[in-house]
Amino acid sequence: MSSKIRKQDLVLVTAGKDKNKTGKVLSVLKKSDKAVVEGVNIFKKHQKPSKKYPQGGIIDVTVPVNISNLMVVCQSCNKPSRVKFKNTGKDKRRICGKCGEVINAS
Repeated sequence: MSSKIRKQDLVLVTAGKDKNKTGKVLSVLKKSDKAVVEGVNIFKKHQKPSKKYPQGGIIDVTVPVNISNLMVVCQSCNKPSRVKFKNTGKDKRRICGKCGEVINAS
């Protein structure tokens, strides 16, 4: 389980069909180690007509990406970097591996 990537983080995709794309994390699925990223890994789904979607048709669905294929983009240095952890008293903070600044989910 990885807490290096959290909801609202800006991430860069490092592998797969959407390599080098960036997006905001919409949700993190901890049990399967995946995250749903806005505008990344979009697939077509054939939707049958229902009350919620009366006309049916082909819709775009955002599918989760494995967390190992994502890197957090630091707000201060604007570069993708690894996440380090630092204990400060009672708090455990995420720190950018390149510039050393604290990473806050905005």
